[in-house]
Amino acid sequence: MKQANIDIDEVAKFAAMADYWWDRKGVLKALHEVNPVRLKYILNRADIKNKRVLDVGCGGGLLTEALAAAGAKVTGIDMAEPSLKVAESHLQHTGLHVEYLQDTAEHLAQTHAGQYHVVTCMELVEHVPDPASIVRACSLLVRPGGDLFFSTINRTWLALLLVILAAEHILGVVRKGTHTYRKFVCPKEMEAWGKAAGLTLLDRSGLSYIPFVGYASLSRNTTMNYLMHFTKKE
Repeated sequence: MKQANIDIDEVAKFAAMADYWWDRKGVLKALHEVNPVRLKYILNRADIKNKRVLDVGCGGGLLTEALAAAGAKVTGIDMAEPSLKVAESHLQHTGLHVEYLQDTAEHLAQTHAGQYHVVTCMELVEHVPDPASIVRACSLLVRPGGDLFFSTINRTWLALLLVILAAEHILGVVRKGTHTYRKFVCPKEMEAWGKAAGLTLLDRSGLSYIPFVGYASLSRNTTMNYLMHFTKKE
């Protein structure tokens, strides 16, 4: 398998956190608290009932399971094997059906192009060497007329101060070293990559999150975290 768009250190980083994926009060607490907002954003903008959905960079399956519970036929892919094992194990507690694969979007696109109604890619583009490649692969994987959802962190000084300095080094709500500022992605970059991949941007929304309080909601402010909804031309 070609692994040109894999950062081995990033994969190892999340593999080391595998045991904490379903710990709502652990180092991945923030993901648990923003997950309902991400899910609602998707459900409000796309019909996933009985539709084939691909979750790229699924980790331990937080969003993947939520999509399955909402009625989708979900496949989750990730390159961190320990995280996938945790995701598969957690299915025993829910009775949901999810197909988990250790694979990259680029490799899967070689055999599954146009096979998914919806593709989601949350908090992944800032962890790979070539984020534009992920966007292109997701575009190949979704069927014409389908929906694609991305979420990431804006490359701003505010994000540097709050996401890295405050959240990782002062408050400790995120494990130190989880994020790298230079890898953050500006909305204009995401929009350009989507356009180059044949996608049309339908929406860009900010995601506000207040640690400790556990408050998360959509907003117009994309200075820090944001989500994007694209569609593929028919």
